[in-house]
Amino acid sequence: MESIYGWIGFFAFIFFMLALDLGVFNRKAHSVSIKEALIWSGVWIGLAMLFNLLIYINLGSQKAFQFLTGYVIEKALSVDNLFVFIMVFGFFNIKPEHQHKILFWGVLGALVMRALFIAAGVTLIHNFHWIIYVFGVFLIYTGIHMAFQEDKPMDPENNAVVKLFKRFFPVTDKMEGSKFFIRQAGKLVATPLALVLVVVEFTDLIFAVDSIPAILAITDDAFIIYTSNVFAILGLRSLYFALSGMMQYFSFLKYGLAVILVFVGIKMSISGYYLIPIIASLLVIVGVLAAAVLASLISTPKVLPVAIDVHDDINK
Repeated sequence: MESIYGWIGFFAFIFFMLALDLGVFNRKAHSVSIKEALIWSGVWIGLAMLFNLLIYINLGSQKAFQFLTGYVIEKALSVDNLFVFIMVFGFFNIKPEHQHKILFWGVLGALVMRALFIAAGVTLIHNFHWIIYVFGVFLIYTGIHMAFQEDKPMDPENNAVVKLFKRFFPVTDKMEGSKFFIRQAGKLVATPLALVLVVVEFTDLIFAVDSIPAILAITDDAFIIYTSNVFAILGLRSLYFALSGMMQYFSFLKYGLAVILVFVGIKMSISGYYLIPIIASLLVIVGVLAAAVLASLISTPKVLPVAIDVHDDINK
């Protein structure tokens, strides 16, 4: 599967699924329901597991566990991405029916950027093995910084990328349907959708700086790294629509991700002296995620607005 035929088959399948997604199921702009999002999330997770089975059959259990671990890491870190997407869409007042298109094209951009990042990372490790320790220290620092960093309100208008984009393209004050660019007085003008797409792409670029070194700690096999990344990213849009209304229930997720980054950083840093088994790494990562989600659910206050409304109606 790691041969040229494996790569060709993988890309052919991905492009077919993307064409099916945009050209058939999401041909018209519409608000994605939670039911639809959950179905598509299940589809992408199922496809990822089926692909993992093919890796197991063709390449063996070690590669299969590497794929699964990389997939879980990328999936977990991508959830943190969703918080940013929610803030960006809210700030620019992007309607739900247009969010899918932005995320779709954002995913395409992410596939290209991840390919470049992975190629660079694998090349560096193969030619300068000592850089794996640099990545390890970087991940430990990132994890500690994530754990103690205060959550600040996002202000995309003051983002350097937004300011740079506006230097090259004037931006309309209102939406123009689902168009990214329009012509006004013979000049090309961007719509808020294009501006948000730029912010989404830049956000993914920032998150890739964390996620790619994390997966490089699991394996330096470019095929395993890229395919696990792609399957996690392709399911990101559905995951966003499925979880966008429930983000308040993941208050401890940030700390879980921080622990995972530190663990992976330590795994990288000591790789020259001791290799942590891939199965042990997978169990630690899944266990930390489960604990973070469970802690979030337990700590979230339970509100019963329906009961309060009924009580108020009785008093009236």
